[in-house]
Amino acid sequence: MSNTVKLNIDGIQVEIEKGKSILDAAKQADVRIPTLCHHEDLCVSGNCRVCVVEIEGRNRLEASCAVPAEDGMKVITSSPKVRRARKDVVALLVSEHNTQCTTCYRSTNCELQDLSAEYNIDNEIYLSVLKEGTTVDKSSWSIEKDDSKCVRCQRCVRVCAELQHVNALTVANKGKDMKISTYAELPFASVVCTNCGQCITHCPTGALTERRYFDDIWGAIGDPDKHVVINTAPSVRVALGEMLDFPVGSIVTGKMVTALKKIGFDSVLDTDFAADLTIIEEGHELLDRLKKALVDKDETVKLPMITSCSPGWVKFIEHMYPDHLGHLSTCKSPQQMFGAMTKTYYAEKMGLDPSKIVSVAGMPCAAKKFEANRPEMKSSGYQDVDAGLTTREIGHMIKQSGLNFMDLDDSDFDSIMGQSSGAGVIFGATGGVMEAALRTVYELVTGREVPFKNLNITPVRGLEGIKEATIKFENCLSGFSFLNGVEAKIAIAHGLKNARIIMDQIKDGKSPYHFIEIMACPGGCIGGGGQPIPTNDEIRLKRIAAIYAEDAGKPIRKSHENPEITMIYQDFLKEPLGEKSHHLLHTHYIKRNRY
Repeated sequence: MSNTVKLNIDGIQVEIEKGKSILDAAKQADVRIPTLCHHEDLCVSGNCRVCVVEIEGRNRLEASCAVPAEDGMKVITSSPKVRRARKDVVALLVSEHNTQCTTCYRSTNCELQDLSAEYNIDNEIYLSVLKEGTTVDKSSWSIEKDDSKCVRCQRCVRVCAELQHVNALTVANKGKDMKISTYAELPFASVVCTNCGQCITHCPTGALTERRYFDDIWGAIGDPDKHVVINTAPSVRVALGEMLDFPVGSIVTGKMVTALKKIGFDSVLDTDFAADLTIIEEGHELLDRLKKALVDKDETVKLPMITSCSPGWVKFIEHMYPDHLGHLSTCKSPQQMFGAMTKTYYAEKMGLDPSKIVSVAGMPCAAKKFEANRPEMKSSGYQDVDAGLTTREIGHMIKQSGLNFMDLDDSDFDSIMGQSSGAGVIFGATGGVMEAALRTVYELVTGREVPFKNLNITPVRGLEGIKEATIKFENCLSGFSFLNGVEAKIAIAHGLKNARIIMDQIKDGKSPYHFIEIMACPGGCIGGGGQPIPTNDEIRLKRIAAIYAEDAGKPIRKSHENPEITMIYQDFLKEPLGEKSHHLLHTHYIKRNRY
């Protein structure tokens, strides 16, 4: 029995796997059918009806995303009837839409705007009016919600439920009063939301965007009394180019540094430095926990230990599994470590008054904005990170500056917290934190490099939802003899639905692991809620490939070999897990109530 079907699309014969949709078949034939509610990451919906097609023998138009391809089917994708229907659907959507498109943050990067232009929607039939009583919800540090720009496609609802298992958004009311809402129509800041921003990257319009702070940063740059520092995350440098006419997966690190300096930042530094710092602290914390558990038989020690770099994941465990917060590493994220170091170590080295430093984090993440404003993130004596900018915001700032990004020369990051290893770079991809940690921990324990060719720990790489591996410690150094013969079991999960699987194992006492990496967003930070739109698996894989290419080209590829890391311990921190590093680089997360 054949597992394929054959059909005709606009005169083109197509053979495709049984069960695939007409839309899938059209893509295979290189026939474009416009969509709005459809997204590769999500289940079939058929809400918007933009993708309708004619099927020979059927009286009504069918949504191509929702109808399976069948043997002998003849499909017409762009007949006058189809085009009239699509134009009518788009016109109806626009009639309910806030059409201040030229001033909208998503202008020129909005799927509804593109469709309106393609179908020449002038709305002579439907009067365009703003929805009465509509306000913009800016209660969250991370996300803005503007119902006047919502087309009710429900992508955000589905991504929050299907990919992230959070359900912060839902469909409220019926008929003309139908809207996308939070629980009990409360503000975003008052509901269980992880701030991951996946609703933003999947929204086809500007109804959901990040809270934007670049106007504040422009103001700080223009203030001669302020010293403005920015650190940029590894995922930014492999995605920023998409905002500035480079192909997906381009590495634009040097041009990015040049652009930020020309914009007016006083110092442009590398978050990867703080990623290396995180590995030193987190690696020693893992070894400390293993010793207490295996040698001291301390039953209060929580294993497996779970990474705490992803603020969306941290908020998820706080809300959903508050009784298991002890499994989190006490290490702050690289962003927050960098902020604390900026207003202590950096200020001291540069002879600056920390109260005059504005610390900015360039991140691929919406949740980082929330993290920067957590009340416990003031260990420097000031707010450690004053503002977070997404990759999209940085792209907009570069455009606003008038710079020709393509023609910029490459520059290096500034010194003092500007040097990093390849291990710091791979933090941007799912599995990267685990790989970076193992490169250092294995060598600390055995005195030898991790036993993988060219330091590439391939079992932890890729887009599989949950990845597993085992690392056996043998012939350990004298201080770590307690690990001789131990097979350390590790796991990596990305996307919060996979985090839930991992946490349910821990909750049920069935977790086989010692160390776990969890990232809130699909693909890790390269797929973060602050990255360029669109994002799908094809794009995620290209960004990941760029991350590993940058790692492979680094002269130093292990965190503990970064000379600036050696220097900061000699001059300032003294020792991993020491008194100063505990105060500045670690935290115990507050147990939060479930709403």
